[in-house]
Amino acid sequence: MQISQRFRGFLPVVVDVETGGFNPATDALLELAMCIIEMDEDGWLHPGEVKVRHLAPFEGANIEQAALEFNGIRPDHPLRPSISEEEGLRSLLKPVRQALRDTDCKRAVLVGHNAHFDLSFLNAAIERVGYKRNPFHPFSCFDTATLGGLAYGQTVLARAVDAAGLDWDSSQAHSAAYDTERTASLFCTIVNRWRHLQELE
Repeated sequence: MQISQRFRGFLPVVVDVETGGFNPATDALLELAMCIIEMDEDGWLHPGEVKVRHLAPFEGANIEQAALEFNGIRPDHPLRPSISEEEGLRSLLKPVRQALRDTDCKRAVLVGHNAHFDLSFLNAAIERVGYKRNPFHPFSCFDTATLGGLAYGQTVLARAVDAAGLDWDSSQAHSAAYDTERTASLFCTIVNRWRHLQELE
């Protein structure tokens, strides 16, 4: 089986954002990470490479102090390697578009923990910079909070990861790169487990 056949032509791409608040229209997008899900020759899913970009707040962006205390980001730190939203998006979306061609998939589908939050910030940033070739489906997504609740009775990422038998490091949580990697591992574990159960039947 090819990955294009597994999800009706969708290519799962795990996305995590760290932000300056909860409103995608007004609040800064500070970190953006993506991980393209891969399928091996035997049909099992595996996380690909995690890529992350530290983004400079767009002009006029709102940043809530409570959000910074939660994610630990210091947007004005002189050693923070931030780039513009446009540059960050182009560098992350280009490999997704290439992966669509390589896998014969039609669209990328965002995989996230409470995925509509991540999708709303991604869509807002894409609209702000005028990116014309968005590879992601505009509203469909796969939510690991829902899948974790189904598979393990856990909707919090840390608890779902633990219930799946995967490692969790609280000191690294709430960074886009780490949360993306753990979400990708959780997603693959659940989908692979479902396949294993189907084969047992």
